[in-house]
Amino acid sequence: MCGITGFIDFSPAATAEGLEKRVRDMADSLRHRGPDADGVFTDAESGLALGHRRLAIIDLSESGAQPMRSRDGRYVLVHNGEIYNYLELRAELETEGGPFLPWRGTSDTEVMLAAFASWGVEKAVRRFSGMFAFALWDVRERTLFLARDRMGEKPLYYSRTGQFFIFGSELKALRASGVLEPELDMGAVAQYLRFQYIPAPRTIYQGVRKLRPGHLLALRPDNPDRLESAPYWSLKDAVNRGLYAPFQGGEEEAVDQLETLLRATVRNQMLSDVPLGSLLSGGVDSSLVTALMQAESSRPVRTFTIGYDDPAYDEAGHARRVAEHLGTEHTELTVTPRQALDLVPALPRMYDEPFADASMIPTHLVAALTRKHVTVCLSGDGGDETFAGYNRHVWAPAVWERMRSLPPRVRRIAARAIRMVSPGAYNTIFSMLPGRSLSMPGYKLHRVAEVLGLDSREDVYKSLASTWQNPEQVLVSGQEPPSAMDMPSLWPGLTEYTAWMQFLDSVSYLPGDILTKVDRAAMACSLESRAPFLDHKVVEFAWRLPLSMKLRGKQGKYILRRVLDRHVPRELVDRPKTGFGIPIDTWLRGPLRPWAEELLSPNRLAQQGILRPEVVGMQWADHLSGRRDNQFRIWNILMLQAWLNEWM
Repeated sequence: MCGITGFIDFSPAATAEGLEKRVRDMADSLRHRGPDADGVFTDAESGLALGHRRLAIIDLSESGAQPMRSRDGRYVLVHNGEIYNYLELRAELETEGGPFLPWRGTSDTEVMLAAFASWGVEKAVRRFSGMFAFALWDVRERTLFLARDRMGEKPLYYSRTGQFFIFGSELKALRASGVLEPELDMGAVAQYLRFQYIPAPRTIYQGVRKLRPGHLLALRPDNPDRLESAPYWSLKDAVNRGLYAPFQGGEEEAVDQLETLLRATVRNQMLSDVPLGSLLSGGVDSSLVTALMQAESSRPVRTFTIGYDDPAYDEAGHARRVAEHLGTEHTELTVTPRQALDLVPALPRMYDEPFADASMIPTHLVAALTRKHVTVCLSGDGGDETFAGYNRHVWAPAVWERMRSLPPRVRRIAARAIRMVSPGAYNTIFSMLPGRSLSMPGYKLHRVAEVLGLDSREDVYKSLASTWQNPEQVLVSGQEPPSAMDMPSLWPGLTEYTAWMQFLDSVSYLPGDILTKVDRAAMACSLESRAPFLDHKVVEFAWRLPLSMKLRGKQGKYILRRVLDRHVPRELVDRPKTGFGIPIDTWLRGPLRPWAEELLSPNRLAQQGILRPEVVGMQWADHLSGRRDNQFRIWNILMLQAWLNEWM
């Protein structure tokens, strides 16, 4: 895991010294991503410089340092991430022979360079299994290649601005180039208000783009106006292949094959020359990853979790019981409200475009705890999207079917009736029910009221995925551009509602929210996070399975639970999904209120001219009074305001 940067000056006046200084400034802004070493490569004749910050994971010696040049001198590579099948590729390349032998070291970066030299760039990328973002300079053809992994685990930003082309692992690196003149993209602001993140390819800045997952971009400095980006892999194609060639075996055979595939994936992802552990929440996904790690390890695996004083948000006890059953070496931290609150001012610097998933706070806290003991961790990220684990995957189809049978007028009356009771009152009522299991019932019932008047299942899903249902309502100006949810041409041929939601979650929410959150939270403390469920072979296998093997009755991730049953007793993990939350609602009415009211000041909002003070003020007043649970909308606005305060 590292930070990569690059700079091209298309003018004939570019010098090696000037290029090196700029790219070093960019790389230095990413020191947190790679505290162990740095390096620069320049090609003054082409006006190009590549920068690298290294977090040493595989081959800790100088032979693993970057930028790295191929033995024949043709290619220069800077790479962020890991190629998990590099030993398999290395053995194959040795069999074929070539000018890259003998090996200089044992890094996956050197194997990547040999693969490019032997198989060509696009064919080599298709052979890589891993999480990665890289920049490859072809010295002979004067061509720069940028690539990003299939599911979007590793970030990569780029911009053509005037006579320059710049790229980096984070936006702060582009700002550090000295050539970016940041200007807000109001369409991106609208998307942020809806989703709490900005979907690729847009960023918060005009003219700056995220490279899409699974894409390869090529640029020649002698033809800088032609940026060619194309997919080398797409989830849409993978889903369609699964539909055309579905799994033909029975349930037991599917469970066997999935466990075999996951064990191989976990085994590959445990390769490391530095200490390694697991993030364990006690849920299905993290428990299964940890169980398979322990099955592949000859000594106790290091596991890490955090808990809260508030029992409504605390899952530490569940994780502790799973750790005890598996025999792991377990470390637990109980987080105080003060620790979480103290992190809030740092969030805009950590996430250098607006980002409002509040679980970024506990994610960073558990990453910081983990980094005190290990450098690499495995997590259960991706299990929900791939195996139908979100609550909406279970209940949204049932709600939609019932809604379709009711006249619109009846639905509107029902929605008004639901809203007559405040979220707080619903929470109180549900708390008195025996065996209660629904978290945030008041908020969720009000969300149901919001979708009752909608006319299509697509609108229902978009509503469920939205923080602000109509971003233009709160914006002074700016129009929301379409996203993947609005473009049927990007969808595979899915007819089942749950499967369709899974697909959209995987191409939008997963890379835009979940993977962005984890990457920044972990890399802020120089921790590498790996996600076995996002190996493309696991994803492709999952999309061959019928929905009945993922969703059974009122429970998702059925087949994952079947695999987990072989390692952990069902009663240790069989509980309602709660998520990785924090009590933002009560914090906004309590210790965060002075900070919030300063950022939400009508005068401040009016001077900025971005948000409508009267709309924000009404949402804030309703939340404070308890009439509405607007915590997510208010937090969304606050994270935008805090970001503007930090960066603009």
